[in-house]
Amino acid sequence: MNGWRPATVVAAEMETQTARTLRLRLPDRGRVLPGQHIDIRLTAEDGYQAVRSYSIAAATGDDLLETTVEELEDGEVSPYLVYDLQVGDQVEVRGPIGRWFVWRPNEQNPVQLIAGGSGVVPLMSMIREHEHASSQAPFRLFYSLRTPASRYYAQELESLVASERLRVDYVYTRQAPELSTRPAGRPDIGEFAAALIPVDLDPQVRVCGPTAFVEQYAQWLLDLGYPAANIRTERFGG
Repeated sequence: MNGWRPATVVAAEMETQTARTLRLRLPDRGRVLPGQHIDIRLTAEDGYQAVRSYSIAAATGDDLLETTVEELEDGEVSPYLVYDLQVGDQVEVRGPIGRWFVWRPNEQNPVQLIAGGSGVVPLMSMIREHEHASSQAPFRLFYSLRTPASRYYAQELESLVASERLRVDYVYTRQAPELSTRPAGRPDIGEFAAALIPVDLDPQVRVCGPTAFVEQYAQWLLDLGYPAANIRTERFGG
């Protein structure tokens, strides 16, 4: 659906100190595929409008969806969504949008997910659909983030790891957890390769994060022999 429609905030929860998960009721939203996004439009009193795209983190029932918004410095939209928007308020929404980056639960190939920071949001929608559909496709997440405090969906991911339905490899680039055996810092291609589903298992790969992150890791995947046809990327500024 391409038109703008009102969506009502039915729940809001801080995911980290600077990121907030919003649950929106969007009547007649249509089917949502894991990996899609929505556009949110805000209109000021003087008529000025600002539009930003946000990945869908989950879709439940017939009319609910979730997104997680990270505050951006000097952002026109994100500070309002993170700190000011209240339960019961409405925002204008367009979507769901996009089919290139999606994962469908009838696909049986192993799935390697690679997230940089808030790039985990659309990948989380795939992880949740994998659970909802009881898919038997092996799922693995490589999650690069700055500090433990910036981790999204921490308890849910830990629960999935404990159930052995998902493997998660965390890389902390600025501050590692206290008991971590790996010091903070960016990985090299060897460490990255060791955390991946092997190329001979023909995994589908989804990479999402800031532009520089996506370009670096997509190139490493190619260098390691993963077919370009199996790699799909989504990036955002930064």
